[in-house]
Amino acid sequence: MRYGEATVTVVDPRSYMTYQPFLPEAAAGNISPRHVVVPLRRVLPKAEVLTGRVTTIDQDRKVATIAPLVGEAYELPFDYLVIALGAVSRTFPIPGLAEQGIGMKGIEESIGLRNHVLEQLDKADSTTDEEIRRKALTFVFIGGGFAGAETIGEVEDMARDAAKYYKNVSREDMRFILVDAADKILPEVGPKLGQYGKEHLESRGVEIYLSTSMDSCVDGHVVLKNGLEVDANTIVWTAGVKPNPALARFGLPLGPRGHVDCEPTLQVKGTDYIWAAGDNAQVPDLVGRKAGNENAWCPPNAQHALRQAKVLGDNVVSGMRGFPQKDYEHANKGAVAGLGLHKGVAMIVMGKMKIKLKGRLAWYMHRGYHGMAMPTFNRKIRVFADWTLGMFLKREVVSLGAMENPREEFYEAAKPAPVAAAPKTEEKAKAS
Repeated sequence: MRYGEATVTVVDPRSYMTYQPFLPEAAAGNISPRHVVVPLRRVLPKAEVLTGRVTTIDQDRKVATIAPLVGEAYELPFDYLVIALGAVSRTFPIPGLAEQGIGMKGIEESIGLRNHVLEQLDKADSTTDEEIRRKALTFVFIGGGFAGAETIGEVEDMARDAAKYYKNVSREDMRFILVDAADKILPEVGPKLGQYGKEHLESRGVEIYLSTSMDSCVDGHVVLKNGLEVDANTIVWTAGVKPNPALARFGLPLGPRGHVDCEPTLQVKGTDYIWAAGDNAQVPDLVGRKAGNENAWCPPNAQHALRQAKVLGDNVVSGMRGFPQKDYEHANKGAVAGLGLHKGVAMIVMGKMKIKLKGRLAWYMHRGYHGMAMPTFNRKIRVFADWTLGMFLKREVVSLGAMENPREEFYEAAKPAPVAAAPKTEEKAKAS
């Protein structure tokens, strides 16, 4: 696009983009949280970045209604529109989940989980009440896909390291539980590597319950459908994602699961000025369809989202200039997953050949792939610097839970002291 040819406006409730595959490593303290996010205003200096939400879209008038962080909502006209709201956690109406669950979709949740887990170790180390200790040291993870398996692997690794610094807490005191409704974990890497991942986690003391689900978790009392009941202060929900529910308000054609229905060009069906990509888009998988699967769709993962973005950008410019648009077509390159420090699984697709790796070599593949896929050269360098320092320096195991309520101590110091009751005089005392 030539400079001055168009004005690009980005509307997002956050002023940064999060590289979600690194959230488990950020939760474990292997990567600084600030290095997992990319500031929009820094990487898009020629774009207008508005911090707020799009609440409605009037397609007839080509106007979007913007709700900023502060102030009144206003209308923003547009000529071309790109929908990239991503996905949110897929949840179910399980009693207690909203109050007790911890998601893993944002950097805030990742930091919160790290602080929360270390706080539980602090609690267990500081009390002699066995019931409190047991509940604090029980960690339940719901969902055995990439997010769940990687997160429990990284957090167990961190907790194992942290326990070395506690006199009254050991790894044997902790209980890690992974639950999935499917009959296997890590389905993205295939059954054999998924079975290896399961056996590896179990060798580290992780209890894995498959073909079951959670019925309730009120006040941290977890009840599984298979009859198991445990008390846990930590319940991490990673049971899949769903398209952002805000899409339902925009009047766009949606697929059966709520994704924006797109042509292979990433153009929204029935329009010539709206495109969509990423986790909120239902895009035909042309490679799969050529192989005979007529209902193949691109899965919602970083591999497709990053590549769709490039095609989308070119197609928007082509649409502006009246040129033909290009179809998005990408063959699966495989999948990689880290299960903690020096541990992982990887399936690399090279033509018709699939290379399956496990252990340390797969872990190197995981870090190498995602390290290179991390947006911007600045963030790549920072991430690799974190990893390099981690080779020589021990992992930090400091909990900064007070960051969630940073003004609490100041408020206690600044609020007026309670007025002491006036002492009774001798006469008043006798009269009473």
